[in-house]
Amino acid sequence: MNAGEPLPKNIILIGFMGCGKSTIGRKLEHLLGYPLVDTDELIEQKTGLSVAEIFAKRGEEYFRNLEAAMLHELAAPNAPRRIISTGGGIITRKRNRSLLKHLGYVVWLQAPVDVILERTGRNRDRPLLHTENPREKIEALLTERKPMYAATSDIEVETIGLDAGEIACGILESARYHFASGA
Repeated sequence: MNAGEPLPKNIILIGFMGCGKSTIGRKLEHLLGYPLVDTDELIEQKTGLSVAEIFAKRGEEYFRNLEAAMLHELAAPNAPRRIISTGGGIITRKRNRSLLKHLGYVVWLQAPVDVILERTGRNRDRPLLHTENPREKIEALLTERKPMYAATSDIEVETIGLDAGEIACGILESARYHFASGA
């Protein structure tokens, strides 16, 4: 960013699994110089278990509790500015949605169901998609979560048709405008 331009607080990436949060996060990290943190990776480091193992051994509710605790840690006073990539279901708790908005500029990354299926189909680390009909599960979860993503985000970004660099640049320009306008 150029000198004199308002620096955004954290940039938080939300959206369904397979929408490009990790890829866009890495590109934003490179462009902005803020470190990238991934809430799922932080939970895995802290517990010594993969997200899939946590779901299998302790269940989704336990994982959501870990996720909420991790979000509180990221919201600590005087925490450094970061790019924060979140798990797709982090918005399912009202308190998490409030914390995300408090943390900074929230970007909702979106992709069509077919693209999500293609991106997640080969990955066995997606416990919510271990089902007979992954398409049906994705559609149901998207329907349930869409209003929560919308209520939490400052901007919605479709990730199809542009490369990661174009998306990241667009997010940065939008964040600059957002913070310059005092929003």
